[in-house]
Amino acid sequence: MTYEHAIEYLFSQLPNYQDQGGSAYKPDIGNIVSFCNELGNPQRNFKSVHLAGTNGKGSVAHIIASALQTGGYQVGIYSSPHLLDFRERIKINGEYISKEKVVDFVSAHTEYCEKSELSFFEWTTALAFEHFNEQSVDIALIETGLGGRLDSTNIIEPVLSIITTIGLDHINILGTSLEEIAREKAGIVKPGTPVLLGAVDATLHSIFRKKAGEHNAPVHIGDQSIDFRADSDLKPGYQNTNLSIAHDACKLLEAAGFRSDFRNGIKNVASTTGLLGRWQVVDPAPLTIVDCAHNEQGIGQCMEELEKSNKQIHFVFGTVTDKDHNGIFRLLPKGARYYFCTSSNHRGMNSAMLQEKAAEFGLRGRSYPTVKEAIISAQKTCGHNDMIFVGGSTFVAADALLVF
Repeated sequence: MTYEHAIEYLFSQLPNYQDQGGSAYKPDIGNIVSFCNELGNPQRNFKSVHLAGTNGKGSVAHIIASALQTGGYQVGIYSSPHLLDFRERIKINGEYISKEKVVDFVSAHTEYCEKSELSFFEWTTALAFEHFNEQSVDIALIETGLGGRLDSTNIIEPVLSIITTIGLDHINILGTSLEEIAREKAGIVKPGTPVLLGAVDATLHSIFRKKAGEHNAPVHIGDQSIDFRADSDLKPGYQNTNLSIAHDACKLLEAAGFRSDFRNGIKNVASTTGLLGRWQVVDPAPLTIVDCAHNEQGIGQCMEELEKSNKQIHFVFGTVTDKDHNGIFRLLPKGARYYFCTSSNHRGMNSAMLQEKAAEFGLRGRSYPTVKEAIISAQKTCGHNDMIFVGGSTFVAADALLVF
């Protein structure tokens, strides 16, 4: 079996959220428990940090990882979705899992996984656990896929649990209110394990305190009073929230015996850890930025940053079919020029339909069948002092990064 065959198998044979959306979600952890038992429970052999939240999980995980790596540790990261390469999901000190390991794992466990009807995420989670165990990582940053309580990652016993933010996303799965979503994410609270509430609205703190009280888990509230951006390669305003959460997390990890070098670690987060698609400058002239924000909370943060630029914005925009489009459209700047596009992912919303819906909110522009064509048109139209922003979906961001 080649690597290409292995990846094709994973995406074509197994239910996966990235391609299929909510129909691929399994609200149960029985499969991953059984599979990890089959593997000898590798997740019990390394220390971990568990991250849940509507936005910021990826950035916070990579910032913490960079600080710990700079402090001298072998640090694993398990995150999702990927943008360009499946192996982005599983990294150690910025190095992707090898193609050979992926092939070996798929080949060795195909029969078991088909018999047990594992999902793509269950399979991938088990692969990450086994890889981190085999490579003897000192610690791994493990992101939930969706929610927390019933997420496949929720079988680890972390030294720290982090809730980054709570916003309305995946409401067809997690609940239609912030309180319902918070309860699902509170499901990662473990007995005696410290819980960090990063930028969680104070009105929701009681939900986490109640859950933590049931498990005798100490709760820590994030401190957003320090601005770290001057020292970091992650400059946008919204990243200071993530930097602050990571800073608080590193202090709690120090209490657990881990030394970190936060100030030096945040200087080169992207290059140290391989972080992609977070306000990523892909072309300096004209200034072109790609960001994978894909829900109201994340896109709202990006729009606040765009407003500070005082530039004419050329917005290459696409989204998926299963989002609250109205909520997102209300956030988008009416003064921007829009280049509506359809991503290559099956869930990508048709650009002509997107253009029509956006017009109802005073957002004007042309539609293009692909992200690449939209970007090329924006480049031809863009003035020297203008700015191109590409976003609205992780899949649009992924297609854009292939262009550059």
